Parts: sequence; C-alpha cells; structure tokens
Amino acid sequence: MTMETYNRIAPDVILGNDVRLACFINAYGCAIGDRTKVGAFVEIQKGVTIGADCKISSHSFLCEGVTVEDGVFIGHSVTFINDKYPRATNTDGSLQTEADWRVSPTRVGIRASIGSGTTILCGVTIGAGAIIGAGSVVTKSVPPGEIWAGNPARFFRNVEA
Repeated sequence: MTMETYNRIAPDVILGNDVRLACFINAYGCAIGDRTKVGAFVEIQKGVTIGADCKISSHSFLCEGVTVEDGVFIGHSVTFINDKYPRATNTDGSLQTEADWRVSPTRVGIRASIGSGTTILCGVTIGAGAIIGAGSVVTKSVPPGEIWAGNPARFFRNVEA
C-alpha cells in the first residue's frame, strides 16, 4: 500500500516543497508551507494556513480559522477551537449549518512552541517566540517571547535568549 492509501489529502490542499506527511492525515482546503512535517492522525481543515519549517505532531487538530506562521512547533494532541459559542442546534431545534455561526480566527506567531495536550481557544494570538506549556488551556492572547502555562494559561516568565 502507498502512503496515499492512509491519507485523505484533498485535491484543493496546497503543499509546499519537501512537505513530509505521516500516515492517517486528513487535510482539505488548507495550505502547508515548505519543509513542514505533519505527524500521524492530524486533521487540518479548510482555511488553515501553515507556514514553512513547522512541525505539527501527531493527533493534533487544526480547525478553520487557524494561521500558523513559519518555524512553529505544535506538540502532540494540540486542539484549536474556532467557535466561541458552539451549539449543535438553533433555538427552533434545527441543526446548525455554517450559516449559523462565525469563525473566530487564531494566529500562532513565528517560532512559537505549543506543548502537547494544549487547547487553544479561538480569537487569540500566540506571539512570536512564545512557549505554551504542555497541558495548558490558552484563553487569551500571549505576548511575544513569553512562557505561559496552566489552566487557564498564565504568564510564567520571559523566554531566555
């Protein structure tokens, strides 16, 4: 069997040069930059942009509205959220569709690192060079060059140069 047997890479995915894809990836409507490595069991949804030289570790979920700049590390099982008020149904009981909610974008700055098991709520920016500790829940924007950790994530200290 070929790698394509294990992956679901839609024809509308834009892959840069030398992108490395592990098995069991689901990607559609997104762009992945040069030399980026994507681990197994990752989903990358439409509208996601991933820069060059990134590492997306296994079991991570990047939903619509996420922008990942160059050189970013995303640990195992990192989950991004894109809806501030998720609901399955409308007040009349009908199932919601894309017309019933709005994507709240999230940005991860150049060379930031996100530890394994982190959840990132929507509408935040993780600044350039910031580090998020494993298992954190990011509920607000993180300034560049800072280390944040915990639930909810809070400032720990500045990154040492």
